[in-house]
Amino acid sequence: MFAPQFTLFELQSRQNVSLSDFRGMPVMLTFWVSWCPDCQRDMPNKVQFYQSLDKNTLAFLTVNVTGREHSPESGPQFVYDHQLPFPVLIDQGRELYDAFGCTGVPTTIILDKNHEIAYQFGDKASFYDILQALSSVLNQ
Repeated sequence: MFAPQFTLFELQSRQNVSLSDFRGMPVMLTFWVSWCPDCQRDMPNKVQFYQSLDKNTLAFLTVNVTGREHSPESGPQFVYDHQLPFPVLIDQGRELYDAFGCTGVPTTIILDKNHEIAYQFGDKASFYDILQALSSVLNQ
């Protein structure tokens, strides 16, 4: 199944980012909200991974699900407070979250280079399992 196309505002660059910007490249998307304990536990792993990532081999994007936040400012404030280094897209409401069929946060989705959904992990997935799946996609 192909991923839904999207264009969302990216918080730090203040530019719109589209899935088509990463044509021919695998993509890892993580949907999150600031109040979620599992998301908060997941962030240090994602930061460390992003900092060691070859940005030419994988597009690493996170999506703040504004429609699940307590207020629209909560996600951006979390990004600034924690100095998150990676791209943070803003899903106004839950549009992209719903389009991917997400049911909880964090949800991590791995797309292959054709942007077909290769793996989808829910809130209780281990980061190790996500990395194993990612490795198989990158080695295709």
